[in-house]
Amino acid sequence: MRRATITRRTAETDITVTVDLDGTGRHECRTGVGFFDHMLDQLSRHALIDLTVAATGDLHIDDHHTVEDTGIALGQALAQALGEKRGIRRYGACLLPMDDALVRAALDLSGRPFLVWNLAMPTPKIGSFDTELVREFFQALATHGGITLHVDCLHGLNSHHIAEAAFKAVARALREAVEPDPRRADAIPSTKGVL
Repeated sequence: MRRATITRRTAETDITVTVDLDGTGRHECRTGVGFFDHMLDQLSRHALIDLTVAATGDLHIDDHHTVEDTGIALGQALAQALGEKRGIRRYGACLLPMDDALVRAALDLSGRPFLVWNLAMPTPKIGSFDTELVREFFQALATHGGITLHVDCLHGLNSHHIAEAAFKAVARALREAVEPDPRRADAIPSTKGVL
């Protein structure tokens, strides 16, 4: 049962995230941040991970705490749902085009968090959403999910397209990495015997 629910409550946010790694991409994401909800929907749909996010945060200040804490909770939920990671493929990668944008994502569910981020946004905002929060989300996701994550924008002119391509590329890489490996169904994918 590769499912998990994480609740994170702080003085700034109250967030509950539920994931099902063997889902179909069903999603219900309500953070109060419209563009971010749209990106979470893309993450769920393209990873084929069922995702529910219910978040309330101090949006009267800005979106930062809500976005970052959602990344923390989602990373923790992924790690919990994966358990000891027996029988997964572990690695995933995707080269994703979206109109003018071309984004590459590669990840390893190694238990060793690290983010390499080579993705610049041409504008500081997408509507009212701060584009710098895209990196903040993925930093939190990688750190709390124990994921080595590389994201590179190879081309892009439009901030919305770049951000969406990043979410979709990471989703596709994640889909590949969490999939059961039929050739190693009961093995932990590491020569160490543990991840």
